[in-house]
Amino acid sequence: MTIESSPNLIDRLSATPYYQQLSDVLEKRIANREIQAGARLPSENDICIEFGLSRATVRQALQLLETRGYATRVNGRGVYATEPESSHGWMIQGGEGFLENAMGHQNRAVSTRVLFHEKCVLPSFACSALHISPESEGYRLERLRYLDGVPALYSVNYSPPFIVPIVESASEVLSGSASFSELLKKAGVFLGGANRTIRAVSVDEVIAEHLEIPNGASVLHIRSVSWTTDGNRFDIYDTWVRSDVIPLEINVSTVQLGGR
Repeated sequence: MTIESSPNLIDRLSATPYYQQLSDVLEKRIANREIQAGARLPSENDICIEFGLSRATVRQALQLLETRGYATRVNGRGVYATEPESSHGWMIQGGEGFLENAMGHQNRAVSTRVLFHEKCVLPSFACSALHISPESEGYRLERLRYLDGVPALYSVNYSPPFIVPIVESASEVLSGSASFSELLKKAGVFLGGANRTIRAVSVDEVIAEHLEIPNGASVLHIRSVSWTTDGNRFDIYDTWVRSDVIPLEINVSTVQLGGR
């Protein structure tokens, strides 16, 4: 079998570990049926050659692929592609946003409607979370996200001043046809870490109308604060999620974070 080299699929400058990037690539190939369910994945050695990675990194990637339900290991025979259960939800501890996760892992129709966006003075809680001066001018992006035509979540992002020029010029993001998190990556703003708090809340009339649920209905509220690899805070968002439409997924894995 001829192996076509794909080193360009691994971003050597990204803060995302190599094993996680490789797992994402293989997962998308399975989700897009480039690798059919039930088919044997290339050997560890073949993957090492194709991506220019160490065997330890490849093993970590395959382990992660198994924890997400996209592969299963058969002793003495190798690793085989599998179809994950359809109940898999939004992977909230991962680096991906909702759009990328739903498109890559759900195989469901995803759409975004931008309700409001503007350069404005940020609310005090956002300034505090972003570690910037009170009444700093940033950017507010308000969106409604759909799965298969059903409102799944309503979100509001607040960006600090250094992100404003990036967002203002991103016509596709502001029209709802492109990913905000992917925009930031392309602009060189890489996720170093995030803190996400989840709690059950009763929605007010405005959010209920957006999500097409009764006023006072219970949803999950997520507040997330993200920072870059050098510690600069670049995003805070509030999201109200209809977990009856898109469940939240948290995987626990024994995969270690080394082996780059």
